[in-house]
Amino acid sequence: MTNPIEALLAEKGVLLADGATGTNLFAMGLEAGEAPELLNETAPATITSLHQNFVDAGADIILTNSFGGTRHRLKLHHAQDRVHALNKRAAEIACAVADKAGRKVIVAGSVGPTGELLVPLGAMTYDEAVDAFAEQIEGLKDGGAEVAWIETMSAPDEIRAAAEAAIRVGLPYTYTGSFDTAGRTMMGLLPKDIHGVVDGLSTAPLGVGANCGVGASDILASLLDMTDAKPEATVIVKGNCGIPEFRGTEIHYSGTPELMADYVRLAVDAGARIVGGCCGTSFQHLAAMRKALDAHTKEGRPTVETIVERIGPMRNKVATANTAETSEARRERRRGRA
Repeated sequence: MTNPIEALLAEKGVLLADGATGTNLFAMGLEAGEAPELLNETAPATITSLHQNFVDAGADIILTNSFGGTRHRLKLHHAQDRVHALNKRAAEIACAVADKAGRKVIVAGSVGPTGELLVPLGAMTYDEAVDAFAEQIEGLKDGGAEVAWIETMSAPDEIRAAAEAAIRVGLPYTYTGSFDTAGRTMMGLLPKDIHGVVDGLSTAPLGVGANCGVGASDILASLLDMTDAKPEATVIVKGNCGIPEFRGTEIHYSGTPELMADYVRLAVDAGARIVGGCCGTSFQHLAAMRKALDAHTKEGRPTVETIVERIGPMRNKVATANTAETSEARRERRRGRA
């Protein structure tokens, strides 16, 4: 397997991943309850525009429109028998945009959770999960995706199943968890433990990290734990654009371009090698993030207090308490000096 991420990191130092898929597609006409993946066939020009706008904003990595592309998610829209075709088309559309960018843009195949619980909590077996992810990743690979981008995961066994599927298909992979429940994923995984989820598999990930979650401050606190646990790792952070707020029946995110620019600076200072935006992150936000990344020189590692001061309060009170201890204090404690 090739490693396109390592090659581009060697050139650029830190990479910018794209922003929100769903938020921007809703702004482009997607109706509530519709499956974004179906737009790959019914409205390919819309998906092309989505990717093009992110490339124009400066993204080094664009994610295919395939987050819900397993048969378990597509069956909700009676499309479970079109897994390969929809994922292949998603990758083809993204690759067509990347190919004419005039610079290297990595196409990563978005692989989200199945929405099912694995045994013993649910009915899906581990092997069934591997098969479902492999079916999706085959389509992404055949469409030209260079990396399987496993994201927004909660269960360690589901991450591992998706990773095993990528290895079976022959596509390098990354994975990110969503630490949205008191500083953990919904299934209890801590940020510091993200690195060991796929230990023992034949192929290691190209990068690991966090995406989505609560808000920018919370995900930056998770980032500190991940980079403190394994400083040499390629760590990904793709945070939400501030905090979601209901305005009538619509959801708006509180993050401004200026806030997301400062989030990028703090993420780089905290050790992230790939930074992007998740829910609420528009093309305008990403352009501000690109500008900030290009102008930033890495500074001292921030504390949680610095993050809160610059980005705003954390929403996970338990997470705040757990991460208030500084990285240096944790290192000293592990050495037996504190």
